[in-house]
Amino acid sequence: MNSSFIISLYLSSFFFHVFCTEAAPEYLYHDCPNATLFTPNSIYRSNLHALLSSLSSAAPGSTSGFANANVGQNPPERAYGLFLCRGDLNSTTCGRCVAAGERDILQRCPNQRVSIIWYDQCMLRYSNWSILSVMEQSPDRVLYDIGDVIEPTRFMQLLGETLRDIAVRASAGASEKKVAAAEANFTSSQKLYALAQCTPDLTASDCVKCLQFASANLSQGKQGGRLLAPSCNLRYELYPFYNASALPSPATPPPSLAPSLPAPVTGLEVTCLTEITNSQSMLYDLATIVTATNNFSCQNKLGHGGFGEVFLGTLLNGLLIAVKRLSQSSRQSFEEFKNEVTLLPKLQHRNIVQLLGFCLEGEEKLLVYEFVQNKSLDYFLFDPEKSKHLNWSIRYNIACGIARGMRYLHEDSRIRIIHRDMKSSNILLDSEMNPKISDFGMARIFGIDQTLAMTERIGGTYGYMSPEYVMNGQFSVKSDVYSFGVLLLELIIGKKNSFFNQVDKGEGIACYAWKNWRDGTPLLVLDPAIGEPYSVAEVARCLRIGLLCAQEDPNRRPTMADIVHELNSYSVTLELPQQPAFCSGRTGRLESNKSTGRSITRAEFG
Repeated sequence: MNSSFIISLYLSSFFFHVFCTEAAPEYLYHDCPNATLFTPNSIYRSNLHALLSSLSSAAPGSTSGFANANVGQNPPERAYGLFLCRGDLNSTTCGRCVAAGERDILQRCPNQRVSIIWYDQCMLRYSNWSILSVMEQSPDRVLYDIGDVIEPTRFMQLLGETLRDIAVRASAGASEKKVAAAEANFTSSQKLYALAQCTPDLTASDCVKCLQFASANLSQGKQGGRLLAPSCNLRYELYPFYNASALPSPATPPPSLAPSLPAPVTGLEVTCLTEITNSQSMLYDLATIVTATNNFSCQNKLGHGGFGEVFLGTLLNGLLIAVKRLSQSSRQSFEEFKNEVTLLPKLQHRNIVQLLGFCLEGEEKLLVYEFVQNKSLDYFLFDPEKSKHLNWSIRYNIACGIARGMRYLHEDSRIRIIHRDMKSSNILLDSEMNPKISDFGMARIFGIDQTLAMTERIGGTYGYMSPEYVMNGQFSVKSDVYSFGVLLLELIIGKKNSFFNQVDKGEGIACYAWKNWRDGTPLLVLDPAIGEPYSVAEVARCLRIGLLCAQEDPNRRPTMADIVHELNSYSVTLELPQQPAFCSGRTGRLESNKSTGRSITRAEFG
């Protein structure tokens, strides 16, 4: 055979291999929780395949590198999805990546209702609830290069400044693309390159929040790294990894998008400063908050809690905020403040309230949250007229949302959190009556393998506290599950737990529900304000879950993952409940605390 022909054939094969290798998108990570499953012949499966086909078809013609779609009529069988391609890529490369994602995600996540997959060039995700215009950072994944940088302190300072700059510029991008990149000199021979991008359906403030969270978690002093999240992504390297000429022109950030730098802080406890000042990008100055709340006027007051008052505020850019002004004299309020500032920025979930920032000036301790329009769950649930706005569909959606948020705290977040004060007044409702868990002042971090903790200071709300917590100071994820069970029963029955303590020989709502369950009359407990229609199967399912959560033995209570699966399933997988805790009519259960010397702090009656 002619040698030149052999060489030509070899080179052709080589270049074909190189071309195909370069064309294939680089897989990074995927996530598909096992708690959200569909059956092989379900309606959702058909809707999902149609959805992915639609997204894959749209990608090659997309000039923005972003598209969303939904297929189906009724949740939970409706499929929602979107893709986002890197901001410097052309539509052909984008289409190739999304097509690969369509094939790959069904192999990696064959029967999950909620899934996401990331490549270097794109991200593809789908869910059985609406994900458009919802800022989500869970699940997230941090990936680092192996090598360490020289002069890590100076490098991290430069990286922080660069990431803050591109976060604000990306958020100010046009509706088609929210992306920004920058390069900065590190040494005489090395440059830092960074790129930030949000899904363009986010508001500017949500984009900033998402990227601030991402940048806060890139802090290992490595030569390169990236954070992948559903709503945004961030990457830096010591080499160029993007096509700067293909990126949109830099946008001018809107005024007052990011919080102002604070005035000097005085009167603080030095031991807490290192924890709190790690979140400097979230600091607001007092003058901004005073202006936003009309100097904490009575007209702006939304309510009050155990450690302070809450005010409505409006920032100069029009963003509505809720400001919690904590008591200036209470040591306990400072502990709550520190807890919220150090924990909440690490938590990003659609069913958990967002902490936008905080203010520490003089004696003022202020927490700045997203404004949630519809107040708290108890505002509606226990009012004879307002409760009529909560039909069964809304109540079931609220229960599912709270369960998803708690599962995230216990299992899916970067850090495991025990809330310790789950109750109806700590569930906020947005404009569409979706729930958001709030008030993390009592929350505690649990280690990965930790199953139990003890405290000498009991805090929380009577009626929602588990028996092992009240009597022995023991708390765990199962303590939160107990509180969720009481809350779920309140959603069904429409009355406070404390109502039954007063009229039913000191026994609570779980005992009332149990007696009707045991006697075969479960629907008698249903709140009349719910009206028609309602699903008998869903009511029975929720009642069973609530009673299982209220079992005296923590080991008999389900996990939040079990509960989420049960609420989203048409099959019964959990066991039948037994008599719940506190159903003997006994009184004086708290006396055991006195004999052990435990103190009761922040105790309220629910």
